[in-house]
Amino acid sequence: MVKQKEDLLQQKSPAEFFADNRTIAGFDNPGKCLYTTIRELVENGLDAAESISQLPEIEITVTEISQQQLNRMRGVTNHDRIDEELYQDFETDGVKQKRLAKEAKEMERLEKQAAKRGDTAAALDGKKKELEVKRAQASRADKVFFQVTVRDNGMGMAHKDIPDMLGRVLSGTKYGVKQTRGKFGLGAKMALIWSKMSTGLPIEVTSARPGSATRSYFKLDLDIQRNQPNVHEQKLLDNSDGWHGAELSVIIAGNWQYYRAKVLKYLQQIAVITPYAQFEFAFQAEDEKNSIRVTFARRTTTMPQPPKATKHHPSSVDLELIKRLAASTPCTSLISFLSKEFDCISRDLAEKIPLEMRCDPSTSPAELTSKQIVAMHDLLHQLRFHNPDGAHLSPAGEYNLRLGIMKELRPEMVATHQGAVGVHEGHAFIVEAAISVGGRNIKPGLNIHRFSNRIPLLFEGGSDVITRTAIKRINWSQYKINQTSDKVGVFVSLVSTKIPFKGAGKEYIADDVEEIQLAVRTAIQQCCVQLKNKITKQQAARDQRQRKKNLTKYIPNVAAALFTVLQAVADRKEDEQAAKRRRRDEEAEEVVLGVRSGDVTEPTLVARLQQHVEQIDVDMALEYQLQQGVTEAAKLEAHLMPLSARHAYGPEAHCDVGVIRRLQEL
Repeated sequence: MVKQKEDLLQQKSPAEFFADNRTIAGFDNPGKCLYTTIRELVENGLDAAESISQLPEIEITVTEISQQQLNRMRGVTNHDRIDEELYQDFETDGVKQKRLAKEAKEMERLEKQAAKRGDTAAALDGKKKELEVKRAQASRADKVFFQVTVRDNGMGMAHKDIPDMLGRVLSGTKYGVKQTRGKFGLGAKMALIWSKMSTGLPIEVTSARPGSATRSYFKLDLDIQRNQPNVHEQKLLDNSDGWHGAELSVIIAGNWQYYRAKVLKYLQQIAVITPYAQFEFAFQAEDEKNSIRVTFARRTTTMPQPPKATKHHPSSVDLELIKRLAASTPCTSLISFLSKEFDCISRDLAEKIPLEMRCDPSTSPAELTSKQIVAMHDLLHQLRFHNPDGAHLSPAGEYNLRLGIMKELRPEMVATHQGAVGVHEGHAFIVEAAISVGGRNIKPGLNIHRFSNRIPLLFEGGSDVITRTAIKRINWSQYKINQTSDKVGVFVSLVSTKIPFKGAGKEYIADDVEEIQLAVRTAIQQCCVQLKNKITKQQAARDQRQRKKNLTKYIPNVAAALFTVLQAVADRKEDEQAAKRRRRDEEAEEVVLGVRSGDVTEPTLVARLQQHVEQIDVDMALEYQLQQGVTEAAKLEAHLMPLSARHAYGPEAHCDVGVIRRLQEL
């Protein structure tokens, strides 16, 4: 009888857990790993620049590296194969004959096409060589690797903190109650983990703080089992040019061919939501003709106001959070604890809550029992509190969103709307939306662009609240928009301290939160109402132009026919004219006399009819403007004072549609 061994209790470090479950962080496959690495490093650079109110300048370079190049970098010798049958790309005789026959047919097809077009022999040879290269690339079993380098002009990292900031999972500076792009301490660490798993090469980091005379240089990787940084090299370099920021370079396995479009789309959308940033992207392929260089230029110098740190809203706390706050607070009474550690609890309200708990208000928070903490938790979720004011949120703003869309898409018209602060389970959120019509690189139909905390979401959009609302809950025809033939761009951004993501990859927002669902629908509808007014005016103007065009088109024919009639009337006998003169008005008689004397001619009639059409066009335009409520009295004149030595710009005043800086006299 076989005796079973007892199961051994094992533990995993956080780094080891995410290495085994890297899909959670968006590292599904080599292509997605390349995309996510670029995204995480770019967003870290944006955060670093925005934290010091510096206009971001992000440089991204992706360099293609072959297996042979990688082996040389790792010091591994490239040996010739001994037994070809062991390799994946080995061909049997039958497979080889089929491949050669297929290649012969392809070559024959190329020769026939070249003969029809009259191509030269050199051009045909070039196409044959290109075909051979593609076949060789398709048949080789070598993986392709990439060196991803991202450089920013942000605040940089302190020398002593760099190993822990990059080499220890779940460590970071973004924990707290305020809106951030990322707050779980994964990001760049997952790139290190993937680098360690796919290439075994360390990351290289160069960083400098503002005003620092030196730059920090590190070469390190991450010990996955112990979740600790492993520093290979560190040194301080001269920083004579005063640069500040960070440059990270990591070598990973990837797939550019299938994720090229996703990377470029991500960069375009991040440029839309951050028009105050400049992005330089370069892809350097082994074959130079496949290289790419793209610049997403800055459009404005106005940055969103940074989010302010706030306290936990009482409706959002759980039992463990209350216990942790009670154990760490310096407050000595429940009244001060509630009023100082929580948002939206005034001193008066803090005095009433302990009484509802049947507890002494002077009790120290550290002395609360487990039952009292449970009672406090239940009470905080039952009482009514004011909603958060949203100061800890930082939406892009209608001004920036509009500029970003105009910069990247150049649409015919854009409408924007920023909703009021909403609350879900004690967490504040803001939804801002924009709808564009027309533009470059836009397909007919609804083109939906989703953002969470100013980060583009490109995957799993079908179940997202934004996608489902735009497709199923908006009657586009009601706003004179054809959702199948018009080129419609739908941009919706949700910012919050807690985005209700669904799925492990956090790629789409839940559609079962009524507050967010309503806010998204309202924001889109408000944009549609604005567009409906613009489209109505545009259609009215187009109809007016068409009507004027049609009238003008037939003026020569009408004038010729009218002049013929007038000539016939003028040529009648005088007695007949006298008999009917009493029935004619004076103006008609004047016209007939003018024709008889030669003063009224066919060109004269053409000119008068054209003048009449112009006058009708002006009168109808004025009538339409009056119907829309646009009058002279509604106009408001604005004056700009000249900037001289006696004047200076005052502080910025932010509003929904822009930023105003007033001139003040010194």
